[in-house]
Order: sequence, then structure tokens, then C-alpha cells
Amino acid sequence: MDLNIRKAILHNLSSNDQNELEATIVDAIQAGEEKMLPGLGVLFELIWNQSNNEDRQEMIEALEQGVKQATSN
Repeated sequence: MDLNIRKAILHNLSSNDQNELEATIVDAIQAGEEKMLPGLGVLFELIWNQSNNEDRQEMIEALEQGVKQATSN
């Protein structure tokens, strides 16, 4: 069986507007379910690929701080 998670996620989100995309992200994070992680990963990949180096550096810094906070608790 050939399962392309990226294609499936992108297909499911292809008609979503900005509000729906935001709701998807917020719902996935609030639910905290492991099964949502691949979808969030695909969305992050899209954001990363659309970002310039300065934006990428800001994301890396935010991730670093988030990881430090999450692991210090």
C-alpha cells in the first residue's frame, strides 16, 4: 500500500482559508494527540519552505526557547 501522508494532508487542507488553517493548527495543538503530529509537521514544512533566512532564524530561536521551556518543567 502506497500511503503518501503529505499528499493526503495537503489534499484535506487545499480548500481551507486562513481562519480554517488557524483553527486546524490550534485544534491539533490543544488536542495534544500524537496522531496530529504528522499534519503539523507538514504545515511546518510548508512554512519553512516559504520563509526567507531571517524568518527561518527567528523560527529556530523560538524553537530553541520552546524546547528549553518544555524540558525545564
